[in-house]
Amino acid sequence: MHEEILKKVDILYNMWQKGSLGGEIMPEDENPHLEKSSLENYLYFTLPMALNYQRNSYTLWENANKTYQDKDTHFVFNPKEVVTRPVEEMQIALTKYKVALQKNKQTEIWITLCKTFIELFEGDIRKLFANLDNDVDKIRDFIQKENKKKFPYLSGTKICNYWMYVIWQYTTQEYTNIENLTVAPDTHVIKSTHRLGLITDEELQRSDVQNIVIERWNELLKNTKYKPIDIHTALWLWSRNGFKELENE
Repeated sequence: MHEEILKKVDILYNMWQKGSLGGEIMPEDENPHLEKSSLENYLYFTLPMALNYQRNSYTLWENANKTYQDKDTHFVFNPKEVVTRPVEEMQIALTKYKVALQKNKQTEIWITLCKTFIELFEGDIRKLFANLDNDVDKIRDFIQKENKKKFPYLSGTKICNYWMYVIWQYTTQEYTNIENLTVAPDTHVIKSTHRLGLITDEELQRSDVQNIVIERWNELLKNTKYKPIDIHTALWLWSRNGFKELENE
């Protein structure tokens, strides 16, 4: 069974590489093209990520870029500036272009993260990676277990892995063990995993389906040419675009 699924993974991966699944433009490609190593760039790809749930990712990042480009709302990407502003001012700035869809809750998430970055890293999120030896497992444990409440939503099963992946893709961040970065089990990745037969109908309905999906991909790709995160985008696009038939091209 695993060999059959791996064959399908090969086809799916090749289809993605050839552009057959779409994805020439990914949601995060909508960005101000800042210096890759800069703090501003790391913050740009971190703060909106915490509001990326149950919404269109393309729209979120379009709105984030508008917010960054607008001189009246640009300040929300500077943690030291954020903590000096009244909550009401933050709410106005984050809802102007609908980065925040929930005025109270999502503004609070954004402010909490900014406070965390100042408290733990003097406002510089890059120190998080350096302090933890650029180690995927240490970073994940630090965010998801040791300081979960300080990283609202960024500590989630899905988003934590995906955030680390996006940081790796769009900044100068390197990890010592990139192979330990798992698929980010959002709705599309879960649906594709089910479609490939890696989880059952019953498992698809379980509340812990995200963890099951992570475990299955880790098991399947162990000692193969793939790292789990390699297949994430192909899975995401395959589901998002209606499960195009798998064909060797």
